Amino acid sequence: MLALDKGTLERLVADTPDWVATLRAEGFRQFEAMDMPTQLEEVWRYVDLDLDLGDFAVVETPGSRLPEDKVFVAGLGDLAGRAVVVDGVPIEVVSDAPANVTFAATSSILDDPQLRSIYGTGVPVGLDKFAAAHHAFGGDGVFLFLPKGTAVAEPFLIDVQSSTPDSVSFPRITLLVDDGADANVVIHYRSGDGTFLAVPQVEGKAGSNARLRVAGVQEWGADTTAIAQVALKADQDATVTLGEVGVGGALARLHIIVDLNGRGSRGEVDGLYFGDREQVLDYRAFMNHRAPNTTSDMFLKGAVEDDADSVFTGLIRIEPEAQKTNAFQTNRNLVLSDGAEAQSVPNLEILANDVKCGHGSTVGPLDLEQRYYLMSRGLDRIRADRLQVRGFFEEAIRRLPVAGLADSVRDRVNAKYVAAQEEGRV
Repeated sequence: MLALDKGTLERLVADTPDWVATLRAEGFRQFEAMDMPTQLEEVWRYVDLDLDLGDFAVVETPGSRLPEDKVFVAGLGDLAGRAVVVDGVPIEVVSDAPANVTFAATSSILDDPQLRSIYGTGVPVGLDKFAAAHHAFGGDGVFLFLPKGTAVAEPFLIDVQSSTPDSVSFPRITLLVDDGADANVVIHYRSGDGTFLAVPQVEGKAGSNARLRVAGVQEWGADTTAIAQVALKADQDATVTLGEVGVGGALARLHIIVDLNGRGSRGEVDGLYFGDREQVLDYRAFMNHRAPNTTSDMFLKGAVEDDADSVFTGLIRIEPEAQKTNAFQTNRNLVLSDGAEAQSVPNLEILANDVKCGHGSTVGPLDLEQRYYLMSRGLDRIRADRLQVRGFFEEAIRRLPVAGLADSVRDRVNAKYVAAQEEGRV
């Protein structure tokens, strides 16, 4: 196991191209200069980050691969490609996509000009100490490139796993969809038994009139802390869509950055999260409109029970040049137990004068009138509440960008609430 220090950095940059070494050196410089985030910072408000990076180390050799989640994989149908990443290291990358599509471990194609054009340009190195650590100590990654005009209907599945206890991993996924191309990517986050820290980064770009859909299903283990960061960019008339399903982890945080850089581009963030026990599920979403006639929609639904906490802070920023923008964000939350809490803080920052923009936010318990109505139709209270929770999440499930996820996500969310009912926790 390797500590997060200069010696490890020197080992990682050995025999790598100069441009990679330069990226790592800047990451390490900022990592050493930065303090750990605290609740005094607005973007970390509401979250007590009780964590010491010194307790975790980078693996030299990835641990054992986790058993396949056959139900999850089967629901996706035919795959265009599949990668398995263990402790931040790709151990398998298989592609059934057309021959002009690149789907590979980044270490095998470091001189690829398409990789070099985007690698390291997504999540800013100075975003926080975790981002800097990722840029400094991140290992291998997975790269997907679709050339101009290439459309692949089947999803690419990337199975990201943490396997070695007390390790920190920095898996990176880099996605580039050229002009007029179309891709679907599913990222499944999992961990084994033990304590883990995972700091994944996803960076993606859609060229002019391209479509990039990314769905993340977060099922980290109960003792995993995950600090994930996603940055997507859209050129003229392009659409980038991020779907999020958050059900695992002790603390699972997702920092989302969507940059609409081209005229007529569109960004969507759709998803759901469900926390129980003492989980903390933390979402920070930033939608940046930087060109005219851009459109965005953020739609997230969440529920918390037991002593779980959830946080959503969303910012829509419209630059002065982004006239004729149409943007909206919605966050709805169910609080199912007295000890649970949900924070919902939508924000708008509008610097243009010809836009349509708004937000909606709710936090509350199950609807007693709906319960009464359902019970008047013959359901007992347990089944009436179960039906309410199921219906609450259904709209978000239907909006996920990869259709094959719906059944498995629905089963996972419903099972979580049913288990709490049967154990008398709600």
